[in-house]
Amino acid sequence: MLVSDFDFHLPEELIAQEALPDRSASRMLHVSRTGGILADRAFSDFPSLLRPNDLLVLNNSRVFPARLYGRRSGQHAQPVSDRNPAAHDFLRGQIEVLLTRQKNSWEWEALVRPGRKIGVGEKLFFGEHAATLEAEVIGRGEYGERTLRFKAVPDFFAIVERLGHVPLPPYIAREDRPEDRERYQTVYARPDARGSIAAPTAGLHFTPELLTRICERGVEIAEITLHVGLGTFQPVHAEKVEEHKLHREWYSIAEDAAARINRAREEKRRVVAVGTTTVRTLEYAARQSTSATGAARIASGTGEADIFIYPGFAFQVVSALLTNFHLPKSTLLMLVAAFAGRENILKAYEHAVAERYRFFSYGDCMFVE
Repeated sequence: MLVSDFDFHLPEELIAQEALPDRSASRMLHVSRTGGILADRAFSDFPSLLRPNDLLVLNNSRVFPARLYGRRSGQHAQPVSDRNPAAHDFLRGQIEVLLTRQKNSWEWEALVRPGRKIGVGEKLFFGEHAATLEAEVIGRGEYGERTLRFKAVPDFFAIVERLGHVPLPPYIAREDRPEDRERYQTVYARPDARGSIAAPTAGLHFTPELLTRICERGVEIAEITLHVGLGTFQPVHAEKVEEHKLHREWYSIAEDAAARINRAREEKRRVVAVGTTTVRTLEYAARQSTSATGAARIASGTGEADIFIYPGFAFQVVSALLTNFHLPKSTLLMLVAAFAGRENILKAYEHAVAERYRFFSYGDCMFVE
């Protein structure tokens, strides 16, 4: 299966650059998994499309300001010509770091720019006046990632919250603003579930009022946590889909959530996933535990999911999916295509382009059932 099979034409002006003032004012394309029927709706219709006794599963991970700007020491940089008057400034110039995955208390995997200039042993400093945060590059990854070891500080995340920037994706062609700290965050993100470098964007459409309407309809809600990292949005470098490997992403499923999910499945109720990260967490967890009858069950606990879902995948848990529109040739588009059929989804995307839907993180959404 070729990655090019998941390409589509998207006019640049359809990429949403700003969030709507009202979260729930987005448009929603209603897609039938089997009949290929498409219906243009508003997201405010979503509660009415849920069935009483459905189980709605949310990813409550919280985005943190993972983009840091700092400077490098230059001690391990390649030498530049002495005749260049800017040499000293170049060696100690500004760097950009995107923290992508915490390995332990002080070590992080990160993307660093300009990456080619920063080798193992380089020291990085963050802070306007003093070195509020200091890190050393201790390793390199396959696609240019770096492993950073930070110098211990009393409250690492408090400093990151003060110094960091909201990690808006690169297709949003503007700098982050203070309002993005609230808007690029779901209303149900938990303060104790901090760790994502990108929002689980299908959840950005929800408001407290809409969640109340959903509960009043008799829909049960469960929350899981998956910290969105490189595994969600990394580009596909291979030509063949099967050759791509995903980065691992940390997840947690509480006992109560596992019990709700397993009960819904035993009672043959629909499990409706909000977002592809929720899908990946549920389907990965189901494959880690098997009951005495041979049926997969969701076990509580933590782990690291690296499941890659593409057409041909046999879904065991998820019955319906709310998701935003995704990048061409991305693993997220492949996941949705696996759920509803490649031709069906590409037809839906063609319709969305023709009808001028807004795409990607701050854009509109689709409900597939």
